[in-house]
Amino acid sequence: MIFAGCMSVWWRMALRIFSTSCATGNVMYGIRHPVVCRWKRNDQICVFGNKRVSLRKKARNTTCCLNDLEENHPCLPSENELLGSKVVYSIAPAMGHNKESHPECNSRVPAITDMLAKMELTSEFRGPDVIELSKFRPAEVDDIARVHERAYVSNLEKAMDKVSEQGLILIEGSGPTYATSTTFQESLLAAGAGISLLDAVVAASKIREDPPVGFALVRPPGHHAVPAGPMGFCVFGNVAIAARYAQHAHGLKRVFIIDFDVHHGNGTHDAFYNDPDIFFLSTHQDGSYPGTGKIHQIGSGDGEGTTLNLPLPGGSGDRAMRDVFDEVIVPCALRFKPDIILVSAGYDAHMLDPLANLQFTTGTYYMLASNIRQLARDLCRGRCVFFLEGGYNLSSLSHSVADSFRAFLGESSRASEFDNPAFLYEEPSKRVKDAIQKAKHIHSL
Repeated sequence: MIFAGCMSVWWRMALRIFSTSCATGNVMYGIRHPVVCRWKRNDQICVFGNKRVSLRKKARNTTCCLNDLEENHPCLPSENELLGSKVVYSIAPAMGHNKESHPECNSRVPAITDMLAKMELTSEFRGPDVIELSKFRPAEVDDIARVHERAYVSNLEKAMDKVSEQGLILIEGSGPTYATSTTFQESLLAAGAGISLLDAVVAASKIREDPPVGFALVRPPGHHAVPAGPMGFCVFGNVAIAARYAQHAHGLKRVFIIDFDVHHGNGTHDAFYNDPDIFFLSTHQDGSYPGTGKIHQIGSGDGEGTTLNLPLPGGSGDRAMRDVFDEVIVPCALRFKPDIILVSAGYDAHMLDPLANLQFTTGTYYMLASNIRQLARDLCRGRCVFFLEGGYNLSSLSHSVADSFRAFLGESSRASEFDNPAFLYEEPSKRVKDAIQKAKHIHSL
């Protein structure tokens, strides 16, 4: 599998204009000039003060805003927009956070936005049905520190000076997680894009019973990042940060997190293992990285029973996930009665993805998106936000996200145009059934 992943030198130089200051307890951010990045089909134009710089990165109709950091809240869509929309999405592509030939590269989000445009699923083509959240602030250190240790956040910011000298460093010892000179700021922006999206969905839920589904198309991903540091391509736990923010800012006490990435979301698992108000449910390939997420791990203390790990045998696919949704996810959610549903949406369980051995199809992701959307409508006034996690085959990733958007819009799947049944083989149905029954027994479902 070939991954496009060459870092733009221009982009790296441009983002070095950022200046950030941080003090423990009282956090201040400063940017030398307001920065607005506007994506066009074949060009990226960055405005620094009064200067325009073309970065020539292929992407499509994406806007991310780093200015107005002094504001305490993002610029939300208008009430009229929220009244008519079905999908609201934010984009933080982290173009400066990139390692050549690394699977978690800066081609991932542009591949998705290109596909959404090609399939005419963006706000440009869908009018009021689809909203791109065009302005959002980076997360504040206080937002991050509700999940991660302040020492980690501070040390990562300090490491940016070292990265500026060396160009790129590993921040997970000898592990696969890297940092460039823009990683700290872009990781704050990814978390902030999710927070602002959550604000928009919650605002919409106050004026209608079926608010739009949110999708944060962001990177670096987050579900492996543990409270004390980075792990597995992940820097800050975007979903975990949003969960704490939902509780703190909106009073949404009970948060239900579904993680269908092929790898166990060990960072999210660790952050909430003792918490009775956040239910973490992870399906993942048994024995895959990082080797955590055992079925008997169900939470501890006051949080006992609010963690459900369901390792699936290699080869599990569409049939397995349909059964898991009906027999495990739905009864858990019904019993927990969430105020909001957040989703770690990893697309690396696709049969074409190079990093694992499940055989989800594009249609599997359509089913999950459609069913989770309906579950949120049934249980928590439709409040639901998806966060991009894994997915490293650019073609299967972008097609699967596009089909998720169709599910949110209530349209038919086009998975059959992409999925090739010839790649599929018989699922280990007995082993899947045994795993489901064991989870149901442990959790009294």
